Amino acid sequence: MVVSISATGFKSGLGTPFYGSWGSSSSSDSDSLVNSVPSQVRVGKPVRSKPVMKNVNEGKGLFAALVVLTRQIIGKKRFNQLRGKAIALHSQVITEFCKSIGADAKQRQGLIRLAKKNGERLGFLA
Repeated sequence: MVVSISATGFKSGLGTPFYGSWGSSSSSDSDSLVNSVPSQVRVGKPVRSKPVMKNVNEGKGLFAALVVLTRQIIGKKRFNQLRGKAIALHSQVITEFCKSIGADAKQRQGLIRLAKKNGERLGFLA
């Protein structure tokens, strides 16, 4: 069985997929085609919309309203600096705790991830 592809889709049967001729076209046809295509094409930059980054935790958790209010009062830049310092300090406390009880790096990383999940639930990352 021979399967051929036609303009209307797949056909099965004994036939050829091509019914045209391989004859040569006149040079005037090809000249007019070449002349109709511009020699240079100008392409502008693609227009991208600015991605909108929303916080999925905004409005969730016990402290979310306080966090959002604080961010509005002191400004986003200062708020993110303050939040970064608090997270770094908390990670250092967790690291020191792990050193004092003899926990390995994998357990320490697990505690840091748990702290992040708890912060999300409480609304500190809103």
